[in-house]
Amino acid sequence: MGPIVLARRSGALAWHLQQPLRRPAFPSAACRFFSTVNDAPPLPAVYERLYNKYATVRRVLGADRRLTLAEKILYSHLDDVETNLLTNTDNGRAIRGQANLQLKPDRVNMQDASAQMALLQFMSCNLPQTAIPASVHCDHLIVGENGAESDLQAGLSANGEVFTFLESAARRYGIDFWPPGAGIIHQTVLENYALPGLMMLGTDSHTPNAGGLCTVAIGVGGADAVEALVGAPWELKAPRILNVRLTGQLSGWVAPKDVILHLAGLLTVRGGTGFIIEYGGPGVETLSCTGMATMANMGAEVGATTSVFPYTAASARYLASTRREQAAQDAARFQEFRGAAATDAAFRFAADEGAEYDEVLEINLSELEPHINGPFTPDLSIPLSAFRETVQSEAWPEKLSAGLIGSCTNSSYEDMTRVESLLKAAADAGLKPVSDFYVTPGSEQIRATLARDGTLDAIHDAGGVLLANACGPCIGQWTRRDGVDKGTPNAIFTSYNRNFRGRNDGNLETMNFLASPELVTAFAFAGSTTFNPLTDSLPTPDGGAFRANTLNTAVNAATGEVNVAYDLDGTATTIPALAQRWRARGQPWLVVAEHNYGEGSAREHAALQPRYLGARLVVAKSFARIHETNLKKQGVVPLTFADEADYARIDAGDRVAAVGLYAMLQAG
Repeated sequence: MGPIVLARRSGALAWHLQQPLRRPAFPSAACRFFSTVNDAPPLPAVYERLYNKYATVRRVLGADRRLTLAEKILYSHLDDVETNLLTNTDNGRAIRGQANLQLKPDRVNMQDASAQMALLQFMSCNLPQTAIPASVHCDHLIVGENGAESDLQAGLSANGEVFTFLESAARRYGIDFWPPGAGIIHQTVLENYALPGLMMLGTDSHTPNAGGLCTVAIGVGGADAVEALVGAPWELKAPRILNVRLTGQLSGWVAPKDVILHLAGLLTVRGGTGFIIEYGGPGVETLSCTGMATMANMGAEVGATTSVFPYTAASARYLASTRREQAAQDAARFQEFRGAAATDAAFRFAADEGAEYDEVLEINLSELEPHINGPFTPDLSIPLSAFRETVQSEAWPEKLSAGLIGSCTNSSYEDMTRVESLLKAAADAGLKPVSDFYVTPGSEQIRATLARDGTLDAIHDAGGVLLANACGPCIGQWTRRDGVDKGTPNAIFTSYNRNFRGRNDGNLETMNFLASPELVTAFAFAGSTTFNPLTDSLPTPDGGAFRANTLNTAVNAATGEVNVAYDLDGTATTIPALAQRWRARGQPWLVVAEHNYGEGSAREHAALQPRYLGARLVVAKSFARIHETNLKKQGVVPLTFADEADYARIDAGDRVAAVGLYAMLQAG
């Protein structure tokens, strides 16, 4: 994806949505540097402190002690390392579940509903400003009803006194202030404050969202937040560590949301209590940063203290796309830094090899299918292939009342552009959503970038309602206008994180089914809970049948963009549009793909469309069985890499010669 831009919104808004009122940024790439103990380049102050604490941890526990990533970050934020790790822990051998950790976080983030009491308590301490950086985010008090501009103005009118208090307190105590409409707290934190190795507290249960960027972020109450704001250590019983090892790679309709929905079904809403969920394994390297954030976010639904991912190439790309290139450079240099002593080790943003976990689960991403969770609990996990039968056997509503995209869980640029690709494909077929369709961008940066790139036009053309950059219906701030009265059983599909009775609209009979943004969109077009986009098609106005092409949700391996391909002259377009352009030129083309290409594409259309548009070959690491057969029958030759490493040697726009292929096919 291209860099996220920040564009001024139209309308006479009373608040400056573009920049928060802020104290001098910390930690950031621009903070002053401290000298280091050897000839390596100097490190930012936050990493200087982190390394010094880490060196103490290694001295106390022994240089040979293998630590998980969560332990590295958590223990390196202890106020008194030796006392905390050696008291009542069998001399450091039994820390997890035993030790009471006194921690000094790097910053505190507060949403407007909980910040009010926290700030009043802080004010009673008579301090000139907070001891550590902090921010206030106004996202909980905007009701979704008529659309972004109207709803934002109504929220400003209804809650002006609250917002004025929060802004004035922020000014007084040097706290960053993000006004109404600036975005959902967790998306804004991910874009601006999360950095690998940091520890943050947040006055909201979905604070662990920042774990997608290798940050230990823990949700707390307002009183706990005040402890950190005044500079006192914050106490936590040392969590146990659950390792979720990911292998394989997502493909087709399967999204990062499906991983956490599946995991919630395995663990239940209580299974993560007292644990930090630490993701690892080769599958992690295939995930986007915002995809990892989605999974970390919903760790709250299984009761986990927090969730954390290793720092990956995708993490560095995300820092660059959010205009934090220097932070990415600092993180890379920090991982290579060593102290002066011969025994000093580098702090890597990953678990030490051989680190032990309390529990281990393994999920093969290549074998995962889309999931739908609900109703009334986020751990009732149902594979898409079984959902139609479940709806009918449980007598759940078969009519879908509404589809809602957004929340802190699924409101990223990547989420929105994957939805856009489906909207455009359906529009080309003459289709619009049958159910009411609502979309909430996660932040003003995302909304502005979507406006720049035409995504908002696609949402508007589909009849979607763009809501304010706020929590809205996810937390019950939703006034429905579809005639569904309280007490009426009905079904909605959302990309949200929770679905307890009455949570979204106050109607105890509204069944909220949680799914990925792509699935929510597909179901909204069908208007039915028994639809399966992997196997079913939709009738088009001209009497045809529409089914989303596999390539419509493909991710460009070179750029990370969804359904974006580049012509040889560098111009960007959608994959189908580029294929049509090349077909008109008489230019044959091929697809180079990862594992399990064509998963979920049982119908012939997914092979017929690329063939019609000029595709001649698909070269993949592996194929879904049915789709491979369909490709052959439609005249597209499926080839697998003899050496999977060769996948990385082919780039977009390369010319490929199929030497000897024709002769081989003729010979049978």
